[in-house]
Amino acid sequence: MPPPLKLSVVVPVFNEVESLPELHAEITRALEPTGWTWEAVYVDDCSTDGSLEALLDLRRADRRVRVVHFRRNFGQTAAMSAGFDHSRGEVVVTLDADLQNDPADIPRLVGEIDAGHDIVAGWRKSRRDGFLLRRLPSVAANRLIGWIMGTDVHDTGCTLKAFRRELVRNLPIYAEQHRFLPAMSTGSGARVTELVVNHRARRYGHSKYGIGRLSRVLLDMLSIKLIAQFSHRPLHYFGLLALIMMGATLAFLCLGVVNYSTWEMIAGWPAFVMFIAALFFFVAIYFVLLGLLSELAITASGMHRHRVLDRILTELS
Repeated sequence: MPPPLKLSVVVPVFNEVESLPELHAEITRALEPTGWTWEAVYVDDCSTDGSLEALLDLRRADRRVRVVHFRRNFGQTAAMSAGFDHSRGEVVVTLDADLQNDPADIPRLVGEIDAGHDIVAGWRKSRRDGFLLRRLPSVAANRLIGWIMGTDVHDTGCTLKAFRRELVRNLPIYAEQHRFLPAMSTGSGARVTELVVNHRARRYGHSKYGIGRLSRVLLDMLSIKLIAQFSHRPLHYFGLLALIMMGATLAFLCLGVVNYSTWEMIAGWPAFVMFIAALFFFVAIYFVLLGLLSELAITASGMHRHRVLDRILTELS
């Protein structure tokens, strides 16, 4: 068995060939003085610009480099999840490959983990991005996310984060959900803090993310909020719907009884009102049964203990 590692640095990569040599050099300079044992896990999200070849060159030059390659493009969250799966360090730090995150901040984030926190989220307080298309939508989204998810993290979109290994091992994430990891973990009792980090202007290439991703982020936020609450008490939610349907049933029954003489003057109306009442009643029974089935399904599946991996990847030696 290899000796335990103090730190794993997980870097999702997509078409960042120019940045990679400089990024790894900065990571090395930041971590060498600490004396920690560490590894860098680069996850290539099916790049088309030679990033994979650059990563393999880094691997040949430094055995602390590990490379995971996707056979097709799955997105940043899937790459981050694969990095979590392949990492071996007691602390896992994530950062972007575009050099906008500063590796010099890594020791400070790890220090907060050593101080007792489970997640340390980076806060790009002074962002070096365009205001209209990047910073303004980010501020609006962060405030909305904080309000809905009930978290005080200022910058959910900052990739530079540190995690205690026990935490990321049990986090199922997909779509755009990597940005919600602090909020998702807070609901499970994790100790979350944030740290102001350096943010730099992009040096090479162009951004892969635009304002068009905002709608996907918001939809993922709503789905996480629903799943986080629904998965713990599905019968409560379906029971609430059943109560609403039963209320509608009683309302139509009362309407039919009180106005029976009036309905009789209109051919077919008494039967129609009773049909609507029966329909609401059977829908209420359906919601109760669906709630019971959901409780059984969640208990049987053990969804809180297991991760579902739905991607194709290969680790390259």
